[in-house]
Amino acid sequence: MRIVFVSNYINHHQIPLCNALQSAADTQFTFVQTEPMDEERRRMGWADKGSSLSFVRSLQDDPEGAGKLLLSCDILLAGWAPAVEETVRERLLAGRPVLRISERLYRDGRWKAISPRGLADKYRAFTRFRSAPCYLLCSGAYVGSDFALIHAFPHKKLRWGYFPPLRTYKDGELQQIKNSAESETGCVRLLWAGRFMDVKHPEMALRLAKDLHKKKVRFHLDMIGSGEKEAEYRSFVKDNGLSESVVFHGFMDPAQVRGYMEKARIFLFTSDHGEGWGAVLNEAMNSGCAVTAGAQAGGVPYLIKSGVNGYIYNGEDFTDFSAKVLHLIENKDLAQEMGARAYDGIAGLWNAQTAAERLLVFCRKIMSGEDPMEGLPAEGPLSPDPGLRPFLRVKKLP
Repeated sequence: MRIVFVSNYINHHQIPLCNALQSAADTQFTFVQTEPMDEERRRMGWADKGSSLSFVRSLQDDPEGAGKLLLSCDILLAGWAPAVEETVRERLLAGRPVLRISERLYRDGRWKAISPRGLADKYRAFTRFRSAPCYLLCSGAYVGSDFALIHAFPHKKLRWGYFPPLRTYKDGELQQIKNSAESETGCVRLLWAGRFMDVKHPEMALRLAKDLHKKKVRFHLDMIGSGEKEAEYRSFVKDNGLSESVVFHGFMDPAQVRGYMEKARIFLFTSDHGEGWGAVLNEAMNSGCAVTAGAQAGGVPYLIKSGVNGYIYNGEDFTDFSAKVLHLIENKDLAQEMGARAYDGIAGLWNAQTAAERLLVFCRKIMSGEDPMEGLPAEGPLSPDPGLRPFLRVKKLP
């Protein structure tokens, strides 16, 4: 079975899945990247590994050969790749199977769904193929309901996401790391990581630090990342007497970030609806963190059951957010239990190996003429998307 995955460029969030597909028996796998990695990602510490991976081909190096590959393969996984959209449509018109991988269509507002020009474009790309062997892998909990607005992929929408490298630990190992780190600082360790930009709301973490300081709660907050507002945020920390509790680290490579996640008891994931997925969420849960996360980010409703393996807060409700973080700080056993369940959810279900195994079963059903939507798993990758409308509402703490 020849499987091709086409997207803009390969990165460390995709490589584990690609490795699993490439090593599968009776499978020939190729990743076609359509453009170089952008400079901003490089500055963030992302390594451009495309040239070092044997299964990666560049559209720029061989446009004709790559185009033929996209048309002739048995299964095409089509991610974000505007440069080959016409080729994908040509394949669909020929009745060849395509699995679309997509984040939200209308993350900036569903009012755009009434645009005549936008609807015409969406019809041409998606809706016209609703009866074709074309399926939607939803990289976010609100993707399916966005596509339902344009009547695309009826009964053919599945949970999907991003699958960063999985780390495994011996029983009690993560808790030992966290306990040792807290012994060093003498208090609970919190972590925030990402770019300093509006969609990610780093100011929520800093407002929380100010709130905890006023309440005389001891804590240590690591802020990993950078951006235009870094000077403003550093001034905020200094002006509010938080310099001993909040440490800025700038950008780090992914492996270094994971080291800080292992030490953190609580991870703060404050992105809003502009965050299609949020792979740091997978990584923090894999690191045994008790995550407090905003409901609007795409990966949150798929990965977290609020009150079980983390906390979800509503919208950009700071009161809800701060109350749930404080509850975890004051209840270390609860934070430890949630962190352990978070780890189990990633190690046992939401990981690249599970996703690849399920994807191969799905693809083989397509190739054998079976209905791939029959017998799907109930949870996790390749389970039916629930069609969740924006945005999930959860209970506040009593």
